[in-house]
Amino acid sequence: MKLLVVIVNYRVTHLAIDCLHSVAKEIASVPGIHVAICENGSGDGSAELIQRAIDDNGWSSWCTLKALGVNLGFTGGNNAILRPALESADKPQYFLLLNSDTIVRPNAFKALVDFMDNNPKVGIAGSRLEEPDGTPQRSAFRFQSPLGEFEGSLKLGLVSKLLSRWVVAPPVVDHAFETDWVSGASMIIRRETMEATGLLDEGYFTYFDDIDYCFNAKKRGWPSWYVPASRVVHLVGQSTGVNSKPKRLPPYLLEARRRHFLKNYGAFYAAMVDVCRIAGLSLWRLRVLLTGKEDTTPPQHLSDSIRHSVFFKGFKVTDVKNPALTF
Repeated sequence: MKLLVVIVNYRVTHLAIDCLHSVAKEIASVPGIHVAICENGSGDGSAELIQRAIDDNGWSSWCTLKALGVNLGFTGGNNAILRPALESADKPQYFLLLNSDTIVRPNAFKALVDFMDNNPKVGIAGSRLEEPDGTPQRSAFRFQSPLGEFEGSLKLGLVSKLLSRWVVAPPVVDHAFETDWVSGASMIIRRETMEATGLLDEGYFTYFDDIDYCFNAKKRGWPSWYVPASRVVHLVGQSTGVNSKPKRLPPYLLEARRRHFLKNYGAFYAAMVDVCRIAGLSLWRLRVLLTGKEDTTPPQHLSDSIRHSVFFKGFKVTDVKNPALTF
């Protein structure tokens, strides 16, 4: 198998089927491609609807469905497909993690596979994500840092200019380049990279798993690259309910953030990151109060960031609680 495309669906079945329609047009572009979709315990008849779409559209020669009884999150849902694939006799050369809330543009798969074939030392590559009208989304990032968290929380032009080296999401460019991490919405991983790095860390449930994976792959000598020749429409946040409209962040996102810094950087660094984030958000709130500027941050963002910081939640690396198993 050349390429295994993994799609995880949770209660966005209509989007997942739309995604499969776009994928179907690209199957011939990469010989030896297979698509595996994991129905992640939606509990609403989604598995039946997806299987019917596969059968009715004649996709069964390249697409299979695995239905889980409970939502295992983005990490667990992907691993349910990745684990047996890595253990099989016909291991894929590449794995492509693709969000269910995406639409694949022409040659998106081929561009990624060709890039990886031509750059054998690259471990991970990410697509250019964009809006339906073609407007690019930022999908190549720097690793978070204390100064980067301060800049991103304060959002003040002069400060952003002074701290430009630490801005987490730099402006979009039109050429391929090495980056710290790429969005897991469309991310291809070399088999040897996955064998060295392991499966996705299920301690995250969802969010920060792509950052964690790129971070640990890079530690093992497998860098990440951004490949804008591969274009994928990303209907931001539709698969998780978190999108561009300000909405209170779910606890599992904030807990994933804390886990990432403690696991990968240690207690002191995690504390510094929290201090800078809280300071930046506090100054932002003061700016809003003094100037009447529109508050574009999620509701209760400052209080939630304090509540989920290492100072309140502690310095022990813990798994993010699966909300589907929390009663």
